[in-house]
Amino acid sequence: MLSGEQFGRLFDAFERTAFRLETLPEYDVEEEREEIARFLAGEDMGPEWADNPWVRSMTDKGKQVSRVHVLTSPLTDYLRYELAAYPGNIEAGESIGIVDLAERPVTGLPDHDFWLFDDRQVYRMHYTEYGAFIGAELLPPDELGAYQGYRDVALTHAVPFADYQERHR
Repeated sequence: MLSGEQFGRLFDAFERTAFRLETLPEYDVEEEREEIARFLAGEDMGPEWADNPWVRSMTDKGKQVSRVHVLTSPLTDYLRYELAAYPGNIEAGESIGIVDLAERPVTGLPDHDFWLFDDRQVYRMHYTEYGAFIGAELLPPDELGAYQGYRDVALTHAVPFADYQERHR
């Protein structure tokens, strides 16, 4: 299993596409704790929220980054925080869709997160029960087709983030 730093190197290495399926109602990311507290207090989130530099570092090289977040409303505080950051990711070039299972049940999706790079490698993400990242597991090539299928199901059923946001203001 790859640690956070090892996994992070994959974002420099992929050539064309990176797709993420997100499924947790909360992620425990130490580097985000202070930012979450500022968000929940209604403070200014700073310029990086308007144009995410991490996403921009990939899209400026012509790489495509996309995700579908599978969630169930009502949203947790963490999800309100994360979704509030999405417009800056979109400005930086990421494509984001939402599947809200409270609005539209969808079958055929896994109950865990994964990243699919260049349609060649899939990494299953592992977390503690509280959403802390444990590691990323490179899955064997014979599972690639199933995860490409999960991606396709997610993209088919996802609502573009802007549409979801408009409906939930």
